[in-house]
Amino acid sequence: MILPIVAYGDPVLKKKAKEITPEYPKLATLIENMQETMYNAHGVGLAAPQIGLAIRLFIIDAEPFADDDELSEEERTQLASFKKVFINATILEESGEEWAFCEGCLSIPDVREDVFRKETIVIKYWDEDFKEHTETYTGLAARVIQHEYDHIEGILFTDMLSSLKKRLIKGKLMNISKGKIKQEYRMRFPLAKKGR
Repeated sequence: MILPIVAYGDPVLKKKAKEITPEYPKLATLIENMQETMYNAHGVGLAAPQIGLAIRLFIIDAEPFADDDELSEEERTQLASFKKVFINATILEESGEEWAFCEGCLSIPDVREDVFRKETIVIKYWDEDFKEHTETYTGLAARVIQHEYDHIEGILFTDMLSSLKKRLIKGKLMNISKGKIKQEYRMRFPLAKKGR
C-alpha cells in the first residue's frame, strides 16, 4: 500500500524516534508498504518518521545511483545491490574527509542543496529478521545511510545548511508545509488543512 509522505513542517519529522522490538505490530507489512511508497516516489531511502511514525526504522535501495558514470565501477556495483532495512540503528563512528553532495528529500520536494558529510561510517543495526549487524560504509552508500539516520534522530538535511541558505529557501519550505507545490506522489501537509 502506498502511504502519504509527511511534508516539511510536521512535528513528527523533528522528533527523536523510539526503538522497536520484534513484536512491533505488522512490521513486515509496514516495511513492504514503505518500500512501495519509496519506489512510487522514486526515492532511494525512506524513514518511518516520513510516513508519520516516530520509530527507529528506515529502508534504502540505492540502485538508482548505480547509473552515475562519475562513480568507480566498484562503487556502482556496491550501490546496484545496496537494498537494506535498518532497525534501531546507531552510527558508532563517522570518519574521513567531509565532502559535499547535492541532497534532496521526499518530505521536502523540489529543494536540493549541497550538504557536507564524513565519507565513512560504522553503523550497528538490526535487519528485518532482527539479526544484529555492525558494518562499515563509504561514499554514497554512507551518505544515504547518514541522511536516513538523521530522520530517526529528528534532523532534516535543511537543518545542516548555513543560515544564509536557510533564509533563501524559507519561502519554499513554507509553501511545502502548506501544500502549495506540485508533486508526483501522495503527501500529507501539516498546514494545508488549517487554512494558513
